[in-house]
Amino acid sequence: MQKRKLGKSDLEVSAIGLGCMGMSHGYGPASDKKEMISLIHAAIDRGVTFFDTAEVYGPYVNEELVGEALAPYMGKVVIATKFGIQMVNGKQVLDSNPEIIRQSVEGSLKRLKVDAIDLYYQHRIDPNVPIEEVAGVIQELIKEGKIKNWGLSEAGVETIRRAHAVHPLTAIQSEYSMMWRSPEEQLLPTLEELEIGFVPFSPLGKGFLTGAIDKNATFDSSDFRSIVPRFKPENIEANQVLVDLIKKIAAGKDATPAQIALAWVLAQKPWIVPIPGTTKLERLEENLNAVEVDLTPKEFSDLNDALSRIEISGERYPAEYANRVGK
Repeated sequence: MQKRKLGKSDLEVSAIGLGCMGMSHGYGPASDKKEMISLIHAAIDRGVTFFDTAEVYGPYVNEELVGEALAPYMGKVVIATKFGIQMVNGKQVLDSNPEIIRQSVEGSLKRLKVDAIDLYYQHRIDPNVPIEEVAGVIQELIKEGKIKNWGLSEAGVETIRRAHAVHPLTAIQSEYSMMWRSPEEQLLPTLEELEIGFVPFSPLGKGFLTGAIDKNATFDSSDFRSIVPRFKPENIEANQVLVDLIKKIAAGKDATPAQIALAWVLAQKPWIVPIPGTTKLERLEENLNAVEVDLTPKEFSDLNDALSRIEISGERYPAEYANRVGK
């Protein structure tokens, strides 16, 4: 497995990481814990060193899963987790008050079975707490040895600049794929300028870019996609033009659609590390083999030209979630 560095930090990770959320949260009923631990171990055997979780996934159970799975590999892997979303009466509430951050750190350290968190993201920007105050608390936690690096998830570029000025950010996490290219407008140029790494989640468009989802697809009520406008039947049908394009390129490269989608993300910048998630070994192997798919400059350029002519139907978040991003 190839390695990449996140920005100008010393944090070196596998070129493709593993998003662990879907193992216990967000994409239907939780998977069997023993099977998921085996899957995480299989990822390590195949060279993955970068694993992503969060306090709110479950909540808590995903961190516990990751902590148990990775305990034998401490010092050989990098774990990213997140703070800033609390569950209150079954609803997600943004809370990055200093005392909450400190409580979250202690909980995550315990569940992950580590002495220090390798990469700690603010999960969403809290409009009630200035980012400078959040960064100040993080700076203290770094001095205390509880955090090694920090980042922001789904933050706007001005917030990124303000946070970075207090204490340098190692990475920004946001959605990015052939299906959601908005980060190319402001985010990627800003990260390049500030030398901050980029960790795209949902690089496969929440599964859509694999080509396995059509207008007849149904989603369990515990699957986040059941409330996402992008996954309404009429939008799935309208967006098949993108899948058709990817399938055509995949056939010519002896690759799968998922591998083309991931290779495209990897080809953007050398400091980008996507974190596709899965609960299946065959999908894991398929995703990891995307590092072997080499898009020539002409193929990459032609693909971008074709993508620019495709208009994606359906928002990526329902309204209640959409107003929490890009802050």
